[in-house]
Parts: sequence; C-alpha cells; structure tokens
Amino acid sequence: MKTSFLVTFLLAAAVCTHALEEVKDSNGNPVRVGAQYFIQPVKTESNNGGGLVPAATNILPFCPLGITQTLLPYQPGLPVSFGYHPNILGRDTIDTSADINIEFRSPIWPVCTEFSKLWAVDSSSASKEPAVIIGGEPKSPNSAFKIEKAAGAHTYKLTTSSGTVGTTPGAWLSAPQLLVTNDVAKTLFVKFVKVDNDATTATTSTSRVEKLGLRMFPFY
Repeated sequence: MKTSFLVTFLLAAAVCTHALEEVKDSNGNPVRVGAQYFIQPVKTESNNGGGLVPAATNILPFCPLGITQTLLPYQPGLPVSFGYHPNILGRDTIDTSADINIEFRSPIWPVCTEFSKLWAVDSSSASKEPAVIIGGEPKSPNSAFKIEKAAGAHTYKLTTSSGTVGTTPGAWLSAPQLLVTNDVAKTLFVKFVKVDNDATTATTSTSRVEKLGLRMFPFY
C-alpha cells in the first residue's frame, strides 16, 4: 500500500512539475507577474510584426476599444503586464496554460477612460469570431487568457476558453485587429519583449512617446 501511494504521489508531482512551465521572454528569462512587456507579433510574410495598441473597432459606439497591430513594424505598441486569474499567492512568474489577466500599462490614455485597461473577449458580440477588447474585469471569465507554447524559440500564442487569439483586417486602413478564432490560419504568434527603463520612461512622456513610437493608435 505504501509503495502504491508513493508511486501515485511521484506521478502526480511529475505531472504538476511538467504543467508549471515558465513562460520565457525574448531573451530567455522568465516572464514575471506585474513586470512590463511588449507583446511582439512574430514577423511573417503576411504579418509585418507591428506592436499591439488600443484602437476603435467601430465608428459608433467608439468605446470600448479593441486591440490592433500598428501598421509600422518599428512601433513596439504599448506595454502590458500579466497577472494570474485569480491571483496565486507566492507565484511571481507566469506559467504556460495558466489563466491570466493581460493589462495595458500606460498613463497616456485620452479616450474611453471609463473602461479598465484589462483585455477581454467581447462577450456582447454574436460573431463566431468575437473581438478582443479593453474593459475587462479581473474575475470575469471573458478576461481569462492563457499563454501556450508555439513553434520557434520563446514563441507563444494566446488562447481563451473559446478559441485562439488571431487577427483579421480591421476597419481602419485594414490594420490587423485581434479576435478569437478557431481558424489556425489566423493565429497570432508572439514573443514577449521586456520593457527597459528607456521605454518605461517613454510611457510617461509625450515627447518620448513620439520618439520611441509608443503610440496609442496604429495609423502613423
């Protein structure tokens, strides 16, 4: 009986250890809870690799904002931070396949200020491919995302309970807009680039925003 229990315990421990695989940033370092990162789309023949920014998905109503890739590949977008959904005490690195919240981190936020900066799946949409929007609630199921491994070094995809985060040409100059899809051809593959001190300063200074291309809308 003791031997059987020990074998079962060791197998369970091995499964848990395997499940707790740390997400790595572009330099191979663990992605940390609360730290700031750019979500950098992987550049391909069909994707220019521009960063992710808030942008309106409709003319009216203008809010809540959706999430769009910038049209220029050198623009890193706006930084985000990750936290567990719900919070896991004592865990300071992000694991693959764990429920997380994603939040834009920038004090420069001129519109739709009544909404949070948390990412969410648009639960009000009847579309089979609902948009990823901003304005989620920390404990809401539609604000839960997962980071899953993909092919390539330190390359990942974002998933939800209803599908994978991908892109489609958006309403504004056909800039790629984030949505949830089950079409593998639309999957968005990403890397996580840790924000350095220079870029962090840029999010608090309009002149620095212009210099580093940390702009809120993708039309520049």
